Amino acid sequence: MLQKVAVISAGISGLTSIKACLEEGLQPECFESSNDNGGIWRFKDDPEPERANIYSSVIINSSKERMAFSDFPPPAELPNNMHHSEMLLYMRLYAQAFKLLQYIPFKVIGHYE
Repeated sequence: MLQKVAVISAGISGLTSIKACLEEGLQPECFESSNDNGGIWRFKDDPEPERANIYSSVIINSSKERMAFSDFPPPAELPNNMHHSEMLLYMRLYAQAFKLLQYIPFKVIGHYE
């Protein structure tokens, strides 16, 4: 029987946690209360109450190589210092490449069974 693991949020830490659980033979379920992954990197024109939001002009302050997932290098066409939208794109590519989205029932608030 697979052990179930709850992962809270689908930002960078949540995505890497889902992947690590799968590599260890665990059954992750990610609880994300919004309608998309990306965490803080997902800019919103209309911020949601009680949720952090970044500025529309945010650019990472370290190189993409330093921000990269160790097993998934950023696409070469992305700039060295990525805009938040490019960082979000990179996270989405990561989630797609490792088939992580199927473990994230979006807009879920509740208990873990």
